[in-house]
Amino acid sequence: MIGFIGLGNMAQAIMGGILSNGVASAGDIIGYDPAIEARNIVAEKYSIAMADSNQSVAEQADIVILAVKPQVLQKVIEEIAASASEDTLFISIAPGKSIEWITKLFGREVKIIRCMPNTPALVGAGMTGYCVSDIVTDEEKKTALSILDSIGRAQEVPEHLMAAVTSVSGSSPAYVYILIEAMADQAVADGMTRVQAYEFAAQAVMGSAKMVLDTSKHPAELKDMVCSPGGTTIEAVKVLEREGFRAAIQDAMEACTIKAEQL
Repeated sequence: MIGFIGLGNMAQAIMGGILSNGVASAGDIIGYDPAIEARNIVAEKYSIAMADSNQSVAEQADIVILAVKPQVLQKVIEEIAASASEDTLFISIAPGKSIEWITKLFGREVKIIRCMPNTPALVGAGMTGYCVSDIVTDEEKKTALSILDSIGRAQEVPEHLMAAVTSVSGSSPAYVYILIEAMADQAVADGMTRVQAYEFAAQAVMGSAKMVLDTSKHPAELKDMVCSPGGTTIEAVKVLEREGFRAAIQDAMEACTIKAEQL
């Protein structure tokens, strides 16, 4: 049984991935959220069972997905610590909360997988970094990976890199949306309709990312393929370099990593 504590957007993305990829059936999932509206929406949309408390989820589920905000996580763990068995596997998506921090709240050794998904998981194209506690078995890790892979891609990283995962993946969709918005704004200034501009810009970004993943070529090599001698693209790249585009991205990510380490 897979249990969800918290039924917000990310929980629903994971739930949808689990169901659409056949990782588990609706009858094998149970959830709870203090918001009645969230429970009603999820019950109707995914046909899963609803528990009457966080403790009930912890008592019934073999895998408990802690899909709550970091500021709520302590309260939730205090509620469920005595209800879960020693064999329960916990998957936490709360940013900034370490395995050590979670373990201390439980007051005993627990099986924990800490992960950082991103919002493209909502359309099955997420990227998730995860790390595991020492007592998680290889089989349990495999099971958890099947869940995380159902919303996109997932890779294990050392826990000390989870803040870097936040900046390069967890928060980075916001950077990309700003890029798409800026590209579209200029296309509109050049005479294109707003709808067309967003489609052209978004598809260009998606296709470029797919080329990096599918060809395994270095991004610089792919960039050079577009930059014909004396052409239009190299003129645009020259302006981006002059205006500090690359440095701005790096500085933004550095600030994001530092903030993630402070959570």
